[in-house]
Amino acid sequence: MEVDLFAAIAVGALILAVYHHLLKRYQYFLTKPVSCVKPSFPMGSSGVMLTRKRDIFSHIQMMYNTYPDAKIMGFYDFTKPVYMIRDPEVIKRITVKDFDHFIDHTPSMTGQGEEPGENSLLGNTLFALRGQKWRDMRSTMSPAFTGSKMRHMFELVAESGQSTAKFLLAEAKARKRLEFEMKDTFTRFGNDVIATVAFGIKVDSMRDRDNEFYMKGKQLLNFQTFLLKIKFIMMRAMPTLAEKLGVDLLDAEAVKYFKGMILENMKQRKAHGIIRNDMIHMLMEVRKGALKHEKDEQDTKDAGFATVEESQVGKTTHSRIWKDNELVAQCFIFFVAGFDTVSTGLTFLAYELALNPEIQQRLYEEIIETETTLEGKSLTYEVLQKMKYLDMVVSEGLRKWPAGILGDRYCTKDYQYKDAAGSFVIEKGTSLWIPTIAIHNDPQYYPNPEKFDPERFSDENKSKINPFAYMPFGVGPRNCIGSRLALMEMKLIMYYLLREFSFEPTEKTQIPLKLVMSGFALQGEKDVWLEFKPRAL
Repeated sequence: MEVDLFAAIAVGALILAVYHHLLKRYQYFLTKPVSCVKPSFPMGSSGVMLTRKRDIFSHIQMMYNTYPDAKIMGFYDFTKPVYMIRDPEVIKRITVKDFDHFIDHTPSMTGQGEEPGENSLLGNTLFALRGQKWRDMRSTMSPAFTGSKMRHMFELVAESGQSTAKFLLAEAKARKRLEFEMKDTFTRFGNDVIATVAFGIKVDSMRDRDNEFYMKGKQLLNFQTFLLKIKFIMMRAMPTLAEKLGVDLLDAEAVKYFKGMILENMKQRKAHGIIRNDMIHMLMEVRKGALKHEKDEQDTKDAGFATVEESQVGKTTHSRIWKDNELVAQCFIFFVAGFDTVSTGLTFLAYELALNPEIQQRLYEEIIETETTLEGKSLTYEVLQKMKYLDMVVSEGLRKWPAGILGDRYCTKDYQYKDAAGSFVIEKGTSLWIPTIAIHNDPQYYPNPEKFDPERFSDENKSKINPFAYMPFGVGPRNCIGSRLALMEMKLIMYYLLREFSFEPTEKTQIPLKLVMSGFALQGEKDVWLEFKPRAL
């Protein structure tokens, strides 16, 4: 009996000690001249998201608006202190000027430690790599995403866009009404683009809706299962433990499928001397050391206003030899971008065009004018980039609904922060969030931000935009390497679809659109349904 009592007291004392230890972590910002969102034990400021009481956009917006005069503020992700950067000049300082202090993404955002294993697909992607290995991979892959390389890939992407439009035209003749859910539709288009550009195969996900490549992709990126949600929470709340246990978000069977496909493709091309202007060819060039920055390559915004420029990091040289699995991992991150990120951007862009018919009509007129100048010839990369209003529309869509709703950085060595409010140290191992979607919807930078207004990006107005208050593809040396490819996809599919169809709201279209909690992704509460109405049959 005494033993049981003693054990109960010991367990109670241990629980109390752990409780007080965790509560003590909520004192972090009390030692800094930094305003902090009040935390709640044990989830800090994350509870409303995890309990699905608030979507990610609303949550970021709420925290961002809590201290409207602050340049930098704090909150707690579970018990972990995180800085939120609200000011464009501080964002510039963190992501560019003092980049060497903030070179990495937060490990719990990528699920990887200091040095990922050779066979880790997620850990070896450009997004997850850290330190010098990231620098080396960035400079290795950078030449693959220049304007000249996009010209080579243009035909492959255009073919997918034309195929989608032709399928829909045929469907329009077969039935009275074309009503589609936009995320599903554009995911299928994005899937076909990535299949041909990054994996070297042709699939048709509109006609063959359950093709193996598409279904394996859904399997790989299905983050809505209960088990995966538990894994994700563990990675954020207990990243060290998650790393020791080898917690992985990716489906092992799907990973094996995609790895095998790429490696077999590379093997066959090498054996038969096959050359195709896609990502696999570039990876093979990388392996041979033949992919280099061209001397006459200029990093101009040839793909539009939203294009990010490559920093000097991406132009350096190194002698690292990459293993096949490390190169294959890069195809995966572009698969995620095409399958999910680009399709999200297109979903909300189509929605805005449906609700703003005058903007849609003006864009259609530019498309017809372009068709006239082509005189029956095929659309080219150069002609697409000259379409100013198309670029304005896409830029505004990415302003109001950026698929990358937030950016993050991880302090790799102590950093002395100074501003008018005071001076303090951001310690090594601390995370910082850049609330992209909140800044994009701040009336201080974009008057009447709820309005979809492409004129913000006209030749007369775009010079007024602070470049560090517009970050659809991130900012600084760690920006998105594939911005040119993403913009080319978005513009091409909009060109081919709007040439043949108008986007119209239906009874299923939720107006105004409400978002639902879906991890770190934007998703409509009732999805996004629109009708594609043929302009002529």
